[in-house]
Amino acid sequence: MAQQKQAQRRSLGFYSADPSQHTLLEDSQGLATGALVAGLGFYLLNHVGLLTGGTAGVAFLLHYAFGISFGLLFFIVNLPFYYLSFRRLGLGFSLKTFIAIGLVSVVTEIEHRFLLIEYLHPGWAAMLGGLLLGYGLLALYRHRASLGGVGILAIYIQDRFGIQAGLVQLAFDLCVMICAFAVVSPATVAWSILGAVVLNVFLTINHRSDRYIVVR
Repeated sequence: MAQQKQAQRRSLGFYSADPSQHTLLEDSQGLATGALVAGLGFYLLNHVGLLTGGTAGVAFLLHYAFGISFGLLFFIVNLPFYYLSFRRLGLGFSLKTFIAIGLVSVVTEIEHRFLLIEYLHPGWAAMLGGLLLGYGLLALYRHRASLGGVGILAIYIQDRFGIQAGLVQLAFDLCVMICAFAVVSPATVAWSILGAVVLNVFLTINHRSDRYIVVR
């Protein structure tokens, strides 16, 4: 009976019999879940004026400096990287990443309609925001998607000029944090660094590149 039910679920597209492949339904729920969780992480950071690394960090900087919608900026900032994504990782990854970023952009814009926070300490926001972003990224990684283009650019620079991708990513994130001093307080930058450390430590421990081959 159990085997019959499993066969029926596979035939209906609930899940793939091949662990390395996903059905459309599996990918859809994975992208939606990852986007919702990551969107909540961004919402917590934004609520107390923090930022993070990568293209999201650039979007936060522009958001705080000019008051433009973070969701809109996050979507726009990532646009130039889709060509590199297509060339390096293929149409499937690029399309799912495009959808994930679009969903996160929408979620961050409508979150305040469903969640009102009376008080949130910046340190708690940094830790929770970093963890939520980590969980969201893991869900997206599992379904061959991501939330930013800096990792793709880092791989391109590594192939083109021989500079390690990790160093490129680190240098970019450091530049974001240095630029942050121009638009937010030093204390805010410090809390933001804490959130970025929490996020990267979480991904380092829980993400295996030999299992889910994507970039952040």
